[in-house]
Amino acid sequence: MRRVEDITLRPGMTASDIIREMEKAGGFTAKFVAEGVSILEEMVRDPESVNFLSFPADVVSTGVRGILVDMLRRNLFDVVITTGGTIDHDIARCFADYYHGSFDADDSELYERRIHRLGNVFIPFDNYGPVVEKFVREEVPRILEESGRRISPSELLHSLGEKMCPNSILRMAYEVKVPIFSPGLLDSSFGTALSFLSQELDFHLDFIRDMLKLADLSFTMEVSGALVLGGGISKHHTIWWNQFKGGLDYVVYLTTAVEWDGSLSGAREREAISWGKVSKKAVRTFIPGEVTALLPFMYAALLDRISDFQREGRQLIGKL
Repeated sequence: MRRVEDITLRPGMTASDIIREMEKAGGFTAKFVAEGVSILEEMVRDPESVNFLSFPADVVSTGVRGILVDMLRRNLFDVVITTGGTIDHDIARCFADYYHGSFDADDSELYERRIHRLGNVFIPFDNYGPVVEKFVREEVPRILEESGRRISPSELLHSLGEKMCPNSILRMAYEVKVPIFSPGLLDSSFGTALSFLSQELDFHLDFIRDMLKLADLSFTMEVSGALVLGGGISKHHTIWWNQFKGGLDYVVYLTTAVEWDGSLSGAREREAISWGKVSKKAVRTFIPGEVTALLPFMYAALLDRISDFQREGRQLIGKL
């Protein structure tokens, strides 16, 4: 049995130092956070592990987008699986601004002032849908002309990355050649703009091609890991395809969702073992917490620990 030790804080401590204090202290969520950082370090240092990064769209409307971009820049992840809304926010924030808001704002008043509210983030109407639609109408026809009228979502998103701003997820994924899979891509302003464009241009968005790419990857990789932020379709798609290799070997879940309603979003990593989506031998943890509050702290600690380490990207685009 490990003894519970008191946390000792000192001036000049790094995030990693504090995490190690939390690790020896034990107790409640702190212990899970410490476990999560240790698992992520082991995962990114494993040269055999194909690493998945899964997240929902809402966090992309916040400054956490910068952390996701940096994770890709450092080649810590090989595959991104996310929602259609991620593409919306990534495009919109390249060409317009989002603003600090309040959970307690009067939503009827916001509507009259033409402002969307996403939690406590304010998004002016003109900074969202019209920006996304303009980008789609300017860039997608060019891509279709170059690649043909049948294209998979991951191929389309990769090509669009070239035209995005440097601090965007799409642009960084393009630069480091990390594929972005978005099985729910049409459930977004981006997807709506594509649907309207299809009335003028005859093209086919081939979701099955992306499924087969993930199938090819699943049947060839020996080791895999995942940082799963939030839940929903991104989480399920990530663990679903990993069942075909015998389940994930490294797993960190971070979410506020509860498991008592039987939802996939709240399901613990242990439940995925029964489906074969997480290996029985996996190094795993579940962290009950909110992404924007915990991920910056965890990532800072991870960077402290891997400062001596440079991970090479797998360059999966072109191989799938």
